[in-house]
Amino acid sequence: MIARILKWLMLLQVLAVLGLAYLAMQAWGVASPLLAVLLALAMLLAVRAMIVVRNFWESRRLGSPVPPEYQLGAMGAARLFLGELRATLWTSSWGMLRPRLHAAGSIPGQGMPVLLVHGYVCNGGYWTKLSLQLARAGIVHKAIDLEPINADIEEFVPLVEQAITELCARTGSDRVILVAHSMGGLVARAWLRHYGAARVARIITIGTPHHGTALANLAAGANARQMSRVNGTPSGWLAQLAASETPETRALITSIYSHHDNIVAPQASAQLPGARNIAFGGIGHVALASDARVLRQLLAEITIKSEVAQPPSAPHFA
Repeated sequence: MIARILKWLMLLQVLAVLGLAYLAMQAWGVASPLLAVLLALAMLLAVRAMIVVRNFWESRRLGSPVPPEYQLGAMGAARLFLGELRATLWTSSWGMLRPRLHAAGSIPGQGMPVLLVHGYVCNGGYWTKLSLQLARAGIVHKAIDLEPINADIEEFVPLVEQAITELCARTGSDRVILVAHSMGGLVARAWLRHYGAARVARIITIGTPHHGTALANLAAGANARQMSRVNGTPSGWLAQLAASETPETRALITSIYSHHDNIVAPQASAQLPGARNIAFGGIGHVALASDARVLRQLLAEITIKSEVAQPPSAPHFA
């Protein structure tokens, strides 16, 4: 569904560029058709950039303090913005339009199979770069599409269960690793509440609003309401999910997040008490699963052999 929606949006953007180019030539006196098209493309890019700027502004206004060691200078802030803009343009204009995963390499079946769970209003195409890393490592993996896109998070749980069953049958493994971005991390935790931990080795969440995000208040759908924060308080669904989890359950989870996330606000909402929390800086929300540093960490977490040590405590959220 998302791929079809994005293709229509791409068509609208192409038509907008052509319309602006025509306007530039007819009303603004631009003589060169090529220059007119380039001007129209620049205007479209400016609109896309302003959306990213707005998200960064809102997330900073509503965000948690950035620790001194993660604070950015002017160059770091520029790299943060450009990296998030590039990731947003790539995923929405190419990766998710044609969602395909890479097959495992010449020695498939190395390590435990991985199930990839995307976030809000995305599809399996979000995972293209991680899929390439997993394929090169010979790790069998599968992605699911969470549809309908505006559904209750609980409605996605059977999709995860079906995918895990298929992945285990395909590989002969009795357990899988879940890697989930943003809302996908909440879907994974909801699945764990329903089906238990017998078939999961670990859950790795990336930029997941475990305690909600204020920016979800501006989004549509039952799932957005479940991810919301009102007056600094997580939704009732999030509170019930947290109350259902034991220390043993939390110890299965690794939460990777960025202090400069432009969608999760406050950014500390991605810290999950009792889980293994791994912080980064200078990375935006969409860019998290394509940033080289995060990809290296993900591969290390996926291929780790020993039990994860008991993590340090994290801030408590009401």
